[in-house]
Formats: sequence, structure tokens, C-alpha cells
Amino acid sequence: MAAKDEPIIIKKYANRRLYNTGTSTYVTLEDLAEMVKKGVEFTVQDAKTGDDITHPVLTQIIFELENKEGQNMLPIPFLRQLIAFYGDQMQMIVPSFLEQSMIAFSKEQERFREQMKGALGKSPLDMMKIATPIKALEEQTRRNMEMFQNAMRLFTPFPPAGPPAGSNGTSAAPAEPARKETSEKPDDLQELKEQIAAMQRKLDTMS
Repeated sequence: MAAKDEPIIIKKYANRRLYNTGTSTYVTLEDLAEMVKKGVEFTVQDAKTGDDITHPVLTQIIFELENKEGQNMLPIPFLRQLIAFYGDQMQMIVPSFLEQSMIAFSKEQERFREQMKGALGKSPLDMMKIATPIKALEEQTRRNMEMFQNAMRLFTPFPPAGPPAGSNGTSAAPAEPARKETSEKPDDLQELKEQIAAMQRKLDTMS
């Protein structure tokens, strides 16, 4: 049994069965999804090796939910963009950005729910009041994306390659600017850290 302040251990066996050590019962992916919705902390371990496999199991839960009719939440453009980041130099920043964005949205969701519950029977003026915080969140998300895109540019210090030497009667560009860009990389990384810190502060103000 896990202590109160420790996550419940879910063991996954070779036959793909999941065992909840907190309740001493076998559970399904649907059960784990309900635990997540209720805010129950758990980690999934390989029963044989003891390795933490929480990430792939949670990913599998999302896959199962996305395949249920009427429950798709991840739009195709988002999925394409996300896939494009794998193996990219920006991959290290994407998880933090997505995590902080979801934290900010989660802090606002209860207020949105209460406002939407009271929306029935409201006048158009009241409906406009309800829409205001939603628009504010959309605007904040847009600004966060702009900051994220600015941070991405810092990881592309070299300009696009120009035409080869002699193709237009001019000589090739000197190598000095490239060396200068490289020498400025530490400053760029520092600026990136400041951009991310600013993004974090903006997300925190939404709570």
C-alpha cells in the first residue's frame, strides 16, 4: 500500500494486465483514465523490471480515448505540428510549453464551467460577460504562441544558405558573419531562458 502522500503503484504484467497495488485489484485503461480525472496520482511500473512506464501507458490511454467516436480533442493540424517537432532541435522546449499551457487552462476551467452552467436562460448581455474571460484566455494563448515562436527562432542562428558562389556574378559571402553568429550562441541561449521565464510568468498571472 502506498503512503497517503505517495502515488499509487500500478504494475503492468507481461499479459498486459494492470494491477492496482493500492486496492489490490486488477484495473483497465478506462479505470486509470477515471483515476486521472479524479486527480488520483499513480505511477505505472513494469512488473518484471520495475521500470517506470507511466508515460507510454498514459499515451496509450489518450490513443484509446481519441479513437472513441465523438471524443476527439486533438485536431489534425495540432497533431501534424506535434509530429514535426520530434527529432527537431526545438523538441526540448515543447513539453514545458505544453505543460504550462495546460496548467494555466486547468486553473481557469472550473470558473468557465460555473459560468457555462449559469448560461441557460441568460440574456445576451450576460452571455457576452461569460464570453469575455474565454476571449481573454484565447488572447493570452496567442501571445504565448508568439513568445514560443520567438524562442524557436533563437535555435536557428544561421541564415538560410544563399546561391552558390559565381551563380550571379558575385563572390561567396565571407565566413566571418557565421563565426560571429556562433560566438553569440551563448547570449542567444540566455535570451531563450529569459523568454521561457517570461512565458511562465504570463501563464502564472492567468491563475
